[in-house]
Amino acid sequence: MNQPRIGTMHDATFTVEPEHTVTLQGLPPVLATPWLVWHLEMSALKLLEPYLDVGHISVGSQIELEHLAPATVGAVVTCRARVIHVDGAAVNFQIEATDSFETLSRGVHRRHIVEAARLARRIAKKSSSG
Repeated sequence: MNQPRIGTMHDATFTVEPEHTVTLQGLPPVLATPWLVWHLEMSALKLLEPYLDVGHISVGSQIELEHLAPATVGAVVTCRARVIHVDGAAVNFQIEATDSFETLSRGVHRRHIVEAARLARRIAKKSSSG
């Protein structure tokens, strides 16, 4: 694997749609944390794709996130992943999401580079054992 350098970043944007929201008692719908996590993970995944050897993928293995502020339907959210540490097959990222008003979340995320075929065999073994 050609490893990404510390400081390498990837930004991805998305627009908050009704299906990305949760409605809390008496409040308008806001971006749900699971969707925020998904988009942040995808930003890190996309950052790593150009560095992967053929037959390898990255899988998320850890995330620590503070969800600091709400985002409403129609808000454009930018998710940024920045490489902060590389240790062999493990890559750590600083992650952050913002809208046009403020920082929505920040945290750290770890991904591991794995051989896709090996992971597929492991999943198949679990699937066949019931």
